[in-house]
Order: sequence, then structure tokens, then C-alpha cells
Amino acid sequence: MSFVNHNKKEVNCKIVYYGPGLGGKTTNIQHVYKKTSGENKGNIIKLNNENERTLFFDFLPLELGEIRGYKTRFHLYTVPGQVFYEASRKLILRAVDGLIFVADSQLEKMDANLESLEGLEKNLTEQGYDISKIPLVLQWNKRDLPNVTSVEDLEKKLNKWGAPSFEASAVSGEGVFETLKEVSKLVLMNLKGGLN
Repeated sequence: MSFVNHNKKEVNCKIVYYGPGLGGKTTNIQHVYKKTSGENKGNIIKLNNENERTLFFDFLPLELGEIRGYKTRFHLYTVPGQVFYEASRKLILRAVDGLIFVADSQLEKMDANLESLEGLEKNLTEQGYDISKIPLVLQWNKRDLPNVTSVEDLEKKLNKWGAPSFEASAVSGEGVFETLKEVSKLVLMNLKGGLN
């Protein structure tokens, strides 16, 4: 899954933000991009069609250290949330190293969360991946809004793997880096396990 660049002594890892449309995937990535220091990040690339918003950028976090003398560069992607962009979602999931599922906590968005999560599982299975074996972190976004599902219900309905989860408000940045750090840590543990 990850790509090793021996010339630059870098391990490149792909993390994909997945979830329902307008759930906060883009806002998460924009916050990370804004708060990451300039010399350690690439340009943010936006692929915009009429309703499709796909973002990508890469960065080199300093605090995560090295693996056998190699730095780790993370490439962050969002998938379009709308169901009719299924082909784009599948393409972006290729060679994924870690997943962040961004659930919209609003009460009326539970069906959209469930549909998106089922789509994620299906797309991964079609590509030969087992979601239970890929580093996965769930983010309960939009916790700052008044009409939200309880964390207990979100866990019960969406987190059948017992994956780490974080409450967040991507608009304010609350929980954004905690989510990213957790999935990064899981990806690195996965990589180190594969390098033995």
C-alpha cells in the first residue's frame, strides 16, 4: 500500500477521509492544511466539478519520527460525498493506508452516515481490502450543533469494529488533529509491523 521513495528516504502513506456529503471531510483537510507549516507541506489540489469536491495535499509531520531512517510523508485525500460519484470514490481508495470516516452527528444525517459507511465497506471489499484490517478512525463531526445524535448511538450504529473515535467540530478545528494523529499512529504501527 505505502510507497517507499529510496532517493528521498521517505515512506509515503495515503490517508483517505470518507463520509457523507457535506459531513466535514473537506473542512477537516482545509484545517490541517492551514495549520501545517509551509516548508513541510505540498500544495493543496482541488478537483472541482459541479457538485464534486475532492481535495489532496501531502505533508511531512516532524513529530511522528522515522521508520528505519526513513521519514514518513502523509498524503491526505477526501472523497466526494455524493453517491453518484462512486467511480471517483473507488479510485481514491486504491492503495489506501488509513481511513478517517467523518460522520455527520446531526440527527437527520444518520441514514446518510450508514449509507456512506456501507458504500465504504463495499468499495474496499471490491478492491480486495478488509476494512477491519485497515487503520480506521471514526470522527463524530459537528458536535457543536444543537441537534446531534448521542455519542453512544453513533458508536452503536456506526462503529461495529470498535475503532478509535473522536468528537469534533471541523469548523473550529476541535478534534481534527486528534483524529489525524490517531490514524497516523495506526498507519505507522501497521508499517512497522510489516517491516519486521
